[in-house]
Amino acid sequence: MELEGSELGTREYWETSYAREIKNYKNHGDVGEIWFDEDSQQRIVDWLLKQENINKKTARVLDLGCGNGMFLIALANEGFARLTGVDYSPMAIELAMGIAKDQALDINYKVADLTQSESLALGTYSIIHDKGTYDAVSLCPDDPKEKRNNYLSTVSKLLQDDQSLFIITSCNWTEDELLHSFKHLFVKKCTIPTPTFKFGGKVGNVVTSIVFKKKSN
Repeated sequence: MELEGSELGTREYWETSYAREIKNYKNHGDVGEIWFDEDSQQRIVDWLLKQENINKKTARVLDLGCGNGMFLIALANEGFARLTGVDYSPMAIELAMGIAKDQALDINYKVADLTQSESLALGTYSIIHDKGTYDAVSLCPDDPKEKRNNYLSTVSKLLQDDQSLFIITSCNWTEDELLHSFKHLFVKKCTIPTPTFKFGGKVGNVVTSIVFKKKSN
């Protein structure tokens, strides 16, 4: 199954959007939208804080498609120290760097396209986070299947080892669809509960959040 292509899957859309958000931030101090809302972000932060085996000082965290960087700012405020955010939009990185600087937070930001092999130069991480980036890749009007496969291959190689975590939140794909698409590279560790709704006698989720581990060779 493929999603219908959308401007949300294009770099041009995000460059225009973040150029507007940079202007709003400089003029009004508005950091911009938190993708999927703040609750989705906070659920992931809360889950990470409950994991006793995660050392906040040493865990290397990578946020894919970091946008304005608010997820990493939330982690920094909780004591996480080794934080990196990447986005293929230079405007997003400019905004994120400005917000972090104004809050005196030490967060590393880089421009990177996760569908391209050169992003492997980022190194390896014990925690990789995706909130909506796989969705955006899936909405690319130009060969989304190949781009999704390249993206997942890159994520797998960026994970430090088979105990490292890949945490993804999606509003376009169900848990079953993600499990099917990821099964060649990742194994499910757990599902992070998200709000449900009822329609036509069936129960569904507004968003899906799953924690994966890298599949052992």
